[in-house]
Amino acid sequence: MSRRPAPSEHPAPGGTTAVVGDRVLTLPNLISLVRLAGVPLFLYLFLVVRADVVAIVVLAIGGTSDWVDGWIARRLQQVSRLGELLDPLADRLYILATLLAFTAREVVPWQFTAALLARELLLLGSLGVLRRYGYGPPPVHYVGKTATFLLLAAFPVLLLAAAAPGAATVAGAIGWGLAWWGLVLYWVAGAMYVVQASRLVRAMRARRAGAAA
Repeated sequence: MSRRPAPSEHPAPGGTTAVVGDRVLTLPNLISLVRLAGVPLFLYLFLVVRADVVAIVVLAIGGTSDWVDGWIARRLQQVSRLGELLDPLADRLYILATLLAFTAREVVPWQFTAALLARELLLLGSLGVLRRYGYGPPPVHYVGKTATFLLLAAFPVLLLAAAAPGAATVAGAIGWGLAWWGLVLYWVAGAMYVVQASRLVRAMRARRAGAAA
Protein backbone atom coordinates (compact mmCIF):
# COMPACT_ATOMS: atom_id res chain seq x y z
CA MET A 1 0.00 0.00 0.00
CA SER A 2 1.39 3.37 -0.98
CA ARG A 3 1.58 6.19 1.54
CA ARG A 4 0.99 8.76 -1.19
CA PRO A 5 -2.09 9.02 -3.42
CA ALA A 6 -1.29 7.53 -6.79
CA PRO A 7 -3.28 6.25 -9.72
CA SER A 8 -4.35 2.67 -9.16
CA GLU A 9 -5.57 0.10 -11.62
CA HIS A 10 -8.53 -2.26 -11.80
CA PRO A 11 -9.21 -5.07 -14.25
CA ALA A 12 -11.35 -3.94 -17.16
CA PRO A 13 -13.14 -5.88 -19.91
CA GLY A 14 -10.89 -7.18 -22.66
CA GLY A 15 -7.90 -7.83 -20.43
CA THR A 16 -7.04 -4.14 -20.07
CA THR A 17 -6.76 -2.13 -16.87
CA ALA A 18 -8.91 0.77 -15.78
CA VAL A 19 -6.92 3.59 -14.21
CA VAL A 20 -8.48 5.35 -11.25
CA GLY A 21 -9.19 8.95 -12.20
CA ASP A 22 -10.38 12.16 -10.60
CA ARG A 23 -13.68 12.49 -12.45
CA VAL A 24 -16.71 13.33 -10.33
CA LEU A 25 -19.63 13.45 -12.76
CA THR A 26 -19.83 9.82 -13.82
CA LEU A 27 -22.70 7.35 -14.07
CA PRO A 28 -21.28 5.03 -11.34
CA ASN A 29 -20.94 7.97 -8.94
CA LEU A 30 -24.52 9.01 -9.68
CA ILE A 31 -25.71 5.48 -8.87
CA SER A 32 -23.75 5.55 -5.61
CA LEU A 33 -25.33 8.90 -4.67
CA VAL A 34 -28.80 7.51 -5.40
CA ARG A 35 -28.01 4.52 -3.18
CA LEU A 36 -26.94 6.91 -0.41
CA ALA A 37 -30.21 8.82 -0.77
CA GLY A 38 -32.05 5.54 -0.29
CA VAL A 39 -30.77 5.21 3.29
CA PRO A 40 -32.81 8.06 4.85
CA LEU A 41 -35.74 7.12 2.61
CA PHE A 42 -35.71 3.58 3.98
CA LEU A 43 -35.49 4.84 7.58
CA TYR A 44 -38.43 7.19 7.01
CA LEU A 45 -40.57 4.48 5.43
CA PHE A 46 -39.68 1.84 8.00
CA LEU A 47 -39.62 3.80 11.26
CA VAL A 48 -41.92 6.78 10.66
CA VAL A 49 -44.55 5.81 8.09
CA ARG A 50 -44.32 2.06 8.85
CA ALA A 51 -44.78 1.34 5.12
CA ASP A 52 -43.03 -2.01 5.33
CA VAL A 53 -43.77 -3.16 1.78
CA VAL A 54 -42.31 -0.03 0.20
CA ALA A 55 -39.41 -0.17 2.66
CA ILE A 56 -38.68 -3.73 1.50
CA VAL A 57 -38.54 -2.54 -2.11
CA VAL A 58 -36.21 0.37 -1.28
CA LEU A 59 -33.97 -1.87 0.79
CA ALA A 60 -33.88 -4.59 -1.86
CA ILE A 61 -32.97 -2.14 -4.63
CA GLY A 62 -30.33 -0.42 -2.55
CA GLY A 63 -28.82 -3.66 -1.33
CA THR A 64 -28.83 -5.81 -4.45
CA SER A 65 -27.55 -2.94 -6.62
CA ASP A 66 -24.33 -2.97 -4.58
CA TRP A 67 -22.37 -4.42 -7.48
CA VAL A 68 -23.93 -2.28 -10.23
CA ASP A 69 -21.89 0.89 -9.78
CA GLY A 70 -18.60 -1.01 -9.65
CA TRP A 71 -19.47 -3.12 -12.69
CA ILE A 72 -20.46 -0.06 -14.73
CA ALA A 73 -17.35 1.82 -13.60
CA ARG A 74 -15.09 -0.96 -14.88
CA ARG A 75 -17.17 -1.54 -18.00
CA LEU A 76 -17.15 2.12 -19.03
CA GLN A 77 -13.67 2.74 -17.60
CA GLN A 78 -15.09 5.36 -15.22
CA VAL A 79 -13.36 4.17 -12.05
CA SER A 80 -12.72 7.21 -9.86
CA ARG A 81 -11.33 8.01 -6.44
CA LEU A 82 -14.70 9.47 -5.44
CA GLY A 83 -16.40 6.26 -6.49
CA GLU A 84 -13.96 4.20 -4.43
CA LEU A 85 -15.08 6.22 -1.40
CA LEU A 86 -18.81 6.38 -2.16
CA ASP A 87 -19.32 2.67 -2.83
CA PRO A 88 -18.11 1.32 0.54
CA LEU A 89 -19.69 4.31 2.29
CA ALA A 90 -23.09 3.43 0.83
CA ASP A 91 -22.61 -0.21 1.82
CA ARG A 92 -21.75 0.63 5.42
CA LEU A 93 -24.57 3.15 5.78
CA TYR A 94 -27.10 0.63 4.47
CA ILE A 95 -25.84 -2.01 6.88
CA LEU A 96 -25.68 0.27 9.92
CA ALA A 97 -28.98 2.04 9.24
CA THR A 98 -30.78 -1.23 8.60
CA LEU A 99 -29.33 -2.87 11.70
CA LEU A 100 -30.36 -0.01 13.97
CA ALA A 101 -33.84 0.18 12.44
CA PHE A 102 -34.32 -3.60 12.61
CA THR A 103 -33.16 -3.66 16.22
CA ALA A 104 -35.55 -0.85 17.13
CA ARG A 105 -38.47 -2.83 15.71
CA GLU A 106 -37.15 -6.20 16.93
CA VAL A 107 -36.68 -7.72 13.48
CA VAL A 108 -33.19 -8.83 14.56
CA PRO A 109 -31.92 -9.40 18.12
CA TRP A 110 -29.58 -6.84 19.62
CA GLN A 111 -26.84 -9.47 19.92
CA PHE A 112 -26.62 -9.73 16.13
CA THR A 113 -26.42 -5.96 15.82
CA ALA A 114 -23.77 -5.78 18.54
CA ALA A 115 -21.63 -8.38 16.73
CA LEU A 116 -21.64 -6.35 13.52
CA LEU A 117 -21.07 -3.04 15.28
CA ALA A 118 -18.13 -4.52 17.19
CA ARG A 119 -16.52 -5.44 13.87
CA GLU A 120 -17.00 -1.87 12.63
CA LEU A 121 -15.35 -0.50 15.78
CA LEU A 122 -12.43 -2.88 15.27
CA LEU A 123 -11.99 -1.68 11.71
CA LEU A 124 -12.25 1.98 12.75
CA GLY A 125 -9.49 1.42 15.29
CA SER A 126 -7.28 -0.17 12.63
CA LEU A 127 -7.91 2.71 10.23
CA GLY A 128 -6.98 5.18 12.97
CA VAL A 129 -3.66 3.41 13.52
CA LEU A 130 -2.96 3.36 9.78
CA ARG A 131 -3.63 7.09 9.48
CA ARG A 132 -1.15 7.79 12.28
CA TYR A 133 1.51 6.18 10.10
CA GLY A 134 0.43 8.01 6.94
CA TYR A 135 -1.52 5.20 5.30
CA GLY A 136 -4.99 5.36 3.85
CA PRO A 137 -7.66 2.65 4.18
CA PRO A 138 -6.70 -0.79 2.84
CA PRO A 139 -8.20 -1.89 -0.48
CA VAL A 140 -11.54 -3.69 -0.27
CA HIS A 141 -11.05 -7.46 -0.23
CA TYR A 142 -13.34 -9.84 -2.07
CA VAL A 143 -14.18 -11.55 1.24
CA GLY A 144 -15.46 -8.23 2.56
CA LYS A 145 -17.44 -7.57 -0.61
CA THR A 146 -18.97 -11.05 -0.40
CA ALA A 147 -19.92 -10.49 3.25
CA THR A 148 -21.48 -7.12 2.40
CA PHE A 149 -23.47 -8.65 -0.46
CA LEU A 150 -24.79 -11.44 1.78
CA LEU A 151 -25.85 -8.99 4.50
CA LEU A 152 -27.51 -6.59 2.08
CA ALA A 153 -29.33 -9.53 0.47
CA ALA A 154 -30.39 -10.88 3.88
CA PHE A 155 -31.99 -7.69 5.21
CA PRO A 156 -34.93 -7.36 2.79
CA VAL A 157 -35.64 -11.10 3.18
CA LEU A 158 -35.69 -10.76 6.97
CA LEU A 159 -37.98 -7.76 6.67
CA LEU A 160 -40.26 -9.78 4.39
CA ALA A 161 -40.37 -12.52 7.03
CA ALA A 162 -41.39 -9.98 9.67
CA ALA A 163 -43.94 -8.15 7.50
CA ALA A 164 -45.60 -11.17 5.87
CA PRO A 165 -46.51 -13.92 8.38
CA GLY A 166 -47.40 -16.31 5.56
CA ALA A 167 -43.83 -16.17 4.25
CA ALA A 168 -42.16 -16.06 7.67
CA THR A 169 -40.97 -19.68 7.75
CA VAL A 170 -39.29 -19.79 4.34
CA ALA A 171 -38.15 -16.17 4.24
CA GLY A 172 -36.85 -16.35 7.80
CA ALA A 173 -34.78 -19.45 7.06
CA ILE A 174 -33.29 -17.93 3.91
CA GLY A 175 -32.74 -14.53 5.49
CA TRP A 176 -31.01 -15.83 8.59
CA GLY A 177 -28.90 -18.23 6.54
CA LEU A 178 -27.61 -15.29 4.49
CA ALA A 179 -27.26 -13.10 7.57
CA TRP A 180 -25.18 -15.55 9.60
CA TRP A 181 -22.88 -16.34 6.69
CA GLY A 182 -22.53 -12.63 6.08
CA LEU A 183 -21.66 -12.02 9.74
CA VAL A 184 -18.98 -14.73 9.73
CA LEU A 185 -17.38 -13.47 6.52
CA TYR A 186 -17.65 -9.87 7.79
CA TRP A 187 -15.48 -10.81 10.76
CA VAL A 188 -13.10 -12.83 8.58
CA ALA A 189 -12.61 -9.80 6.35
CA GLY A 190 -12.14 -7.60 9.42
CA ALA A 191 -9.45 -9.92 10.75
CA MET A 192 -7.70 -9.81 7.36
CA TYR A 193 -7.72 -5.99 7.42
CA VAL A 194 -6.26 -5.97 10.95
CA VAL A 195 -3.47 -8.38 9.93
CA GLN A 196 -2.70 -6.23 6.89
CA ALA A 197 -2.64 -3.08 9.02
CA SER A 198 -0.35 -4.67 11.61
CA ARG A 199 2.11 -5.73 8.89
CA LEU A 200 2.21 -2.21 7.49
CA VAL A 201 2.79 -0.72 10.93
CA ARG A 202 5.58 -3.19 11.72
CA ALA A 203 7.23 -2.46 8.39
CA MET A 204 7.05 1.29 9.01
CA ARG A 205 8.49 0.92 12.51
CA ALA A 206 11.34 -1.20 11.13
CA ARG A 207 12.13 1.45 8.49
CA ARG A 208 12.11 4.21 11.11
CA ALA A 209 14.35 2.18 13.41
CA GLY A 210 16.75 1.54 10.54
CA ALA A 211 16.82 5.21 9.61
CA ALA A 212 17.53 6.22 13.21
CA ALA A 213 20.34 3.69 13.64
